[in-house]
Amino acid sequence: MKRRNFLIHARHHSLSCGPQTKIMAIINVTPDSFSQDGCLQKHKDYVRAACRLAKGFVREGADILDVGGESSRPGARPVTVKEELRRVIPVIEALKEQVPVPISVDTYKPQVAQAALKAGASIVNNIKGTQVQRSLIKWVCEYNAAIVLMHMGGRSPATMQRKIFYRNLIDEIIVSLKKSMEICLDFGLKLDKIIVDPGIGFGKTVEHNCEIIQRLADFAQLRRPILVGTSRKSFIGKILGNDEKERLLGTGATVCASVMNGAHIVRVHDVAAMAKVVRMTDALLS
Repeated sequence: MKRRNFLIHARHHSLSCGPQTKIMAIINVTPDSFSQDGCLQKHKDYVRAACRLAKGFVREGADILDVGGESSRPGARPVTVKEELRRVIPVIEALKEQVPVPISVDTYKPQVAQAALKAGASIVNNIKGTQVQRSLIKWVCEYNAAIVLMHMGGRSPATMQRKIFYRNLIDEIIVSLKKSMEICLDFGLKLDKIIVDPGIGFGKTVEHNCEIIQRLADFAQLRRPILVGTSRKSFIGKILGNDEKERLLGTGATVCASVMNGAHIVRVHDVAAMAKVVRMTDALLS
């Protein structure tokens, strides 16, 4: 599929989305990441560890660094604003001085978004994009930043995998994302600052996740860059019968299929390997 080209403006960064797929690298600053890669799980000096990881990702081809301080795995309990700030702000402040690529903060809390933008973040990656709060949009506008609006079935990660039901999966996701975009635009956010994400794994079954990837081209009607995050997710493990440490090849297959079907940005843990998958897939599409 030939992708439409977009230029995303995120503070002083410009991201050209279309000619080459962009890679968003995951920096988990959590003690309970499903993929067991959280910097708080492994290191006492988590800020230094996160910066070392991030700089390695940039060398391997990351175009965006996504810093998150709250696990969004199914069943995860929310953390307090105070605790999330403690985890992510020192990392963003340090990264701002050490990396040339835009920094994204993975949060849905307005207070965390404000502090992260003040610390140097350029993008707010909001997993509750279809429940987007106007106070969060306010800070995105004030800092001239960009936002990712993601669809999540259910109200929170703690409950999103319960009673999953859609009459028309793709249409319902598109309608929800359109409404969120309209809220952002009505508030004054520019269109060139909006990225959409159909929310693989967030209130969806294995079959739903596969259908989203298969029908990703349908999301082109939103006329915004499409971000897809499949990396190491449980639907891959359920299909292949393996745990999160053995999902590299399955992730590669989903990344390739997503790019072939129209994804502009892929959010991944394994940057070096996925950079090769992306480069090869882009070459096939050129």
